[in-house]
Amino acid sequence: MGSSPVDPVSLTDLERRFTERMRDVTLVGSFTIDGAEDRTPRQDRYEIESVQKVDDDLWRFRAVVGTGGGVIPVVVPLRWIGDTPMLMMTDASLPGMGRFTVRLFFYEDRYAGTWQHGETGGLMSGRVEERARK
Repeated sequence: MGSSPVDPVSLTDLERRFTERMRDVTLVGSFTIDGAEDRTPRQDRYEIESVQKVDDDLWRFRAVVGTGGGVIPVVVPLRWIGDTPMLMMTDASLPGMGRFTVRLFFYEDRYAGTWQHGETGGLMSGRVEERARK
């Protein structure tokens, strides 16, 4: 598995725009839990510092985890369906969080998908919002 970013010159136009769009952003949305559809969806936030392609279908998301603000690099499979990037994890381990199966697509300023953590799963969706540049 690659750990160094691929040469930015080799990125396609779509890949380059995705890396630029996902720099210093927060995914702000909500998620549901299967079997609890009658409840209000729960609020969700994921701070993303950057995204880099590290191999053919592998991308490193540098995400801020927890309230301490530590940045954790997470390498995940991401594939392109036409002009749409889709994160595709199957029973993947996330540091300090456990194992997840996720299908999450990004389009313009929105994201949506499904998630599964053990016996619990549901839907998630929201907006990609810019954070103040540091």
